[in-house]
Amino acid sequence: MAGLKPKLVIDTNVLITTINRSNPEFAIYEAFEKKAFEWIVSTEILTEYAEQLTNFYSEATANFVLDILCTATNVIFTEAYYRWKIIKEDPDDNKFADLALSASADALLTFDKHFNVFNDLSFPVLNILHPKEFSAFMKK
Repeated sequence: MAGLKPKLVIDTNVLITTINRSNPEFAIYEAFEKKAFEWIVSTEILTEYAEQLTNFYSEATANFVLDILCTATNVIFTEAYYRWKIIKEDPDDNKFADLALSASADALLTFDKHFNVFNDLSFPVLNILHPKEFSAFMKK
């Protein structure tokens, strides 16, 4: 990653917490705003973001966030063309893992323990990052 911006896939549960300025995860949004990393998204993930942001906040908030993501220059739009289906406990989480693997992301940022399955695999390798580890990761 020397000299390059890290590429991250961000789980919906983290995105939701980055919006509130009083949450420690707001620092993730601030880093994104400063273009400190590249945010990888797919159509499927944007759809989930829209649904969950609408449910948690409002449709206006969802539209505002999606407008930012769809116009920011440090967002990478791509699709996962291979489905690994590694996460059995919550198969819906696979879209994030598959995208991170497909796009060679430096990490997948999540609160979700279902992704810990990757800690026991030698292949494929996927760096799972808890939001508490974000600042230290960015300093590397």
